[in-house]
Amino acid sequence: MIDLHVHLLPGVDDGPATLDETGEMCRLAAADGIHTVVATPHQRHELWPEVKRGVLETVFRKVQKVRGKLALALGAEIRVDSELLGEVDRLPEGELLSLASSSYLLLEFPSIMSTVEPRSLVHELVIGGWRPVLAHPERIPWLAEDPALLVELAGRGALLQLTAMSVTGELGRGPLECSSFLLDEDLAHFVASDAHDPRTRPPRLSDAYRLIAQGWGEERSQRLTVLNPGAVLENRPIERHNAH
Repeated sequence: MIDLHVHLLPGVDDGPATLDETGEMCRLAAADGIHTVVATPHQRHELWPEVKRGVLETVFRKVQKVRGKLALALGAEIRVDSELLGEVDRLPEGELLSLASSSYLLLEFPSIMSTVEPRSLVHELVIGGWRPVLAHPERIPWLAEDPALLVELAGRGALLQLTAMSVTGELGRGPLECSSFLLDEDLAHFVASDAHDPRTRPPRLSDAYRLIAQGWGEERSQRLTVLNPGAVLENRPIERHNAH
């Protein structure tokens, strides 16, 4: 399996505090059947001081030394606000990190609806040649409570990433129900751990893989944790299956 969303870099956000914790997360991921992880520190988030791209790349090189059997790539979870498109326009020279240097951008909307219109944002990114991946929409209340909006965003080209612990019900009823809806409609494109530490939010995909296989078939589990993430790493389009 490939885990596209993991807070693995120590000391830069609310992920692991130390390199030892990072190493423990790498061991746990490998033991769970994950062979590749994309490290996705927060970028442009109001709760943490902004860390320059060069600093993140330096920390990432240190993480490579404790990765064990795990293959690693670098990306970021990018907070959406009114200035995002301007920063995207500066890529690849700017500060933002796409997933594994691909055309896929992992984007996090605020939990309270902002002034950024999501349909317009997705449209502008897609026509600009980007592939927007919406991080854990099932955990963002105004998205999770508006199924029609999620269907429309997917139809406009947004890709939806579910959190594994939402699928298993560990994050509560709301995220579980939204995840189940997106799986029923075949509108989920990735499942990732969004791991932050070795204990309360570990890098684990196998439980969600099994549940999806039981409820929606083994092929779906493979698509969400192996095939589609593999397309991101190779910077090629994923195959669309839903009819929306």
